[in-house]
Amino acid sequence: MRENLEEVVVVGAGMAGLHTAEALRAHGYEGRLTLVGDERHRPYSRPPLSKEALTGFGMDQAEPLAGHRLLQLREETVVDALDLDLRLGSRAVGLDTEIVTVEGPRGVERLRYDGLVIATGARARRPDTDLAGVHVLRTLDDAEQVRTAFAPGGHLVVVGAGFVGAEVAAGARTVGMDVTLVEAAPTPLTRVVDPRVGEILTDLHRENGVDVRVGVSVTGYEGSDRVERVRLSDGSTVEASMVVAGIGVHLNTEWLRGSGVKLLDDGAVACDEYSATSLPNVYAVGDLANWPHPRYGGRIRLEHWTNAGEQGEIAARNLLAWASGQERTPFTPVPYFWSDQYKMKVQLLGQGAPADEVTFVHGSPEDRKFVAFFGRDGMLTGVLGLRSTPRTMRYRGLLEKPTSWEEALAAAGAVPAR
Repeated sequence: MRENLEEVVVVGAGMAGLHTAEALRAHGYEGRLTLVGDERHRPYSRPPLSKEALTGFGMDQAEPLAGHRLLQLREETVVDALDLDLRLGSRAVGLDTEIVTVEGPRGVERLRYDGLVIATGARARRPDTDLAGVHVLRTLDDAEQVRTAFAPGGHLVVVGAGFVGAEVAAGARTVGMDVTLVEAAPTPLTRVVDPRVGEILTDLHRENGVDVRVGVSVTGYEGSDRVERVRLSDGSTVEASMVVAGIGVHLNTEWLRGSGVKLLDDGAVACDEYSATSLPNVYAVGDLANWPHPRYGGRIRLEHWTNAGEQGEIAARNLLAWASGQERTPFTPVPYFWSDQYKMKVQLLGQGAPADEVTFVHGSPEDRKFVAFFGRDGMLTGVLGLRSTPRTMRYRGLLEKPTSWEEALAAAGAVPAR
């Protein structure tokens, strides 16, 4: 290992940042390791925030979310054993080739580094209103506010029918709220799955009493001190006792401007196949990392919990390999995402959109239990399962290597091999 790799700083204390720190220790790094997080909470798991944390399943609603085992990524003793210089409530505000500048409880500090991993993730895009009762859902504090406002008989308007919006809508129905789900695109989950499957997932909401409005956008929020109505682009209004908006994110990369780290037009950090940035001793992981993936025809960026952990692991290994002059490992994962709605698990491996082929290889949409294959340009690109966990995961191997559409169908027994 190079002599000068004595100070490693990981900026971002979510899943990607914590997993990076764990991997650094696991692969033999014994130097000073600083983990910087802008939230005051110790690292926690985000997926339950739009699921169990809202509905109280398995927990006392009177108990605060902070520190609850439901959200724990690791036991505190496990994190303590990593021997981290943990800087919580500290926000990165600047970077040069040797120093990260942060602002936090200790004031402005300049942290020297020999190796740096950027894991500052993203923040929720907020609606253009100051009315009370309009929420986003990204952080533990956001979730605490939303679950406090969940009340039977209330009317929730969810703006944006991505997976988070869909999960919030499902959770609200579980506790007895009236729910309207508004999506500007013709079908929900347009960026994630082909419309032929998106429509099936839409029907799940309608079957569970959600008023789904697609092809319309929000033009305004109305009320005196707090939200009372949401105005839509078709001229209609929807009564609302509260709103949760899932309208995308801003990447937390403003602090990198002028640092020498290359940023793309959307603010993403441009990485190579090893998760390295344009600075040789600086890597990027998680939601903000954009890198070339050989199986998906270009560069990709993933906002998935699984990806955050996997990329943190590979970035740690590659930083140490760079420091010791050893060969690095390309990052070529099979993307994986899951969602729980109405006691049904949706799982997606690979990419579900865009697709020019969709085939249901097991089960059927009518039974609300199936496995669907997605294909593009004659190749298998994704697998989605609804209530079909074992069968869905069985096909992960097909996505770990280039697999033609015909080969994939043959492996599923859908058509004979030619």
